[in-house]
Amino acid sequence: MPVNLQLHGKNIEVTPALREYAEKKLSRLGRYFEEPLHVQVSFEVERGRHIVEVTAPVAGYILRGEEATADMYASLDRVWDKLERQIHKYKTRLNRKARQDGVPRKAEPARAEHEEAEAGEAPQIVRVKRFHLKPMHVDEAVLQMDLLGHDFYVFQNAETGVVNVLYRRREGGYGLIEPAR
Repeated sequence: MPVNLQLHGKNIEVTPALREYAEKKLSRLGRYFEEPLHVQVSFEVERGRHIVEVTAPVAGYILRGEEATADMYASLDRVWDKLERQIHKYKTRLNRKARQDGVPRKAEPARAEHEEAEAGEAPQIVRVKRFHLKPMHVDEAVLQMDLLGHDFYVFQNAETGVVNVLYRRREGGYGLIEPAR
């Protein structure tokens, strides 16, 4: 499937060579998915570090990778490796879940809106994210949290209909926070 790349740079100009390399590398994402992909790629140079961040909403999940090295091309290579591992994990769990349920799942597009807060209004809040809560089961939330590489994940529990917070415990495993009824 086609991959629509949106490339932008912070403290760096995205050169034609870098654009071509990113397109060549990340267009391979299309072979893993049946629907067209919209992939955001951010290149940033900060204190001698070359940072590449890639975000791709896929079937209600978000694939995300970020790497920083001394070379932009090496950072992009490492992000690609990270995304491939996430895709493998995603596909394996999705196929396992489909076999357990006996029915393949129909993918539904991700609906997340991210907004940054104004810096001058409230200095202690540096970023605000707003997103639509997708009803999902706890195992789907664990998968999404792992794919994002976050330590917690907020979702609407499909079984109870209430907002839950899933988090990674320091001693291993996961915790689930549910509101008292």
